[in-house]
Amino acid sequence: MNMILPIFLVDDDAAVRDALCLYLEATGFTVRTFNSAEAYLGELDTMGRGVLVLDQRMTGMSGLELQSELKMRGLEMPIIFITGHGDVPMSVRAMKEGATDFLEKPFRNSDLLASIEQVLAQDTEKMEDYLYQAGIRDKYDSLTPREREVMEHIVQGLPNKSVAKLLGVSMRTVEAHRGRVMEKMDARSLPDLVRMAEFCV
Repeated sequence: MNMILPIFLVDDDAAVRDALCLYLEATGFTVRTFNSAEAYLGELDTMGRGVLVLDQRMTGMSGLELQSELKMRGLEMPIIFITGHGDVPMSVRAMKEGATDFLEKPFRNSDLLASIEQVLAQDTEKMEDYLYQAGIRDKYDSLTPREREVMEHIVQGLPNKSVAKLLGVSMRTVEAHRGRVMEKMDARSLPDLVRMAEFCV
C-alpha cells in the first residue's frame, strides 16, 4: 500500500468522523480530523499536502466551498467527497473542479480505502513525472547558449550540415556541440532528446 500522504478528514458528524478515523488508522494511515471546513483552514498553514476526505454538507462552509477556496489559494489537494445528500449535479461539479471521487453515505469502508489508494497511486505518478521533468530542466540549464541553439535545431530534425550553415560554424563544431548536448542531457538517442525538449521550454 502506498502511504505517502496523510489523510485529512473533514466532517461535522462526530460519529462518522470517529469511525472513519479508527478504520483508516487501523489500516496504517496517519489521520487528522476536523469538525468543519473552517477548522481545517485554520490549521492549513501548519500542514503539508494530504488526501482530503471531505463531507459535502456541513454547518458553515460546505465541502464544495472549501474546494473552491483551496483552488483560489492555488493549493492542489487530492479530494474525495463524502455526502449523505449526493446528487448528480453536485458530483459533476465536484469532479469538474478536480475531485478524485464522490462517495454517497452510507458507503463501505473498503470503497473509501480503494478510493484513497487510487489517489495515492496517482499522486506518486504525478510526483515522479514532476521530478523527471525537473531533472530534465536542470540538465538543460547546464547547457551553454550555443549548445542550446544546436539542440533546438537538431530536435527539429535538421542535419548537422544545415545547423552548421545556420550558425555560421563548421560541421565539426556542430558535431562537438551535439555530442556534449547528448552527454549533458543523458539522451540515449535523438528521439530521446526530442522527448526531453518538450520540457525545456
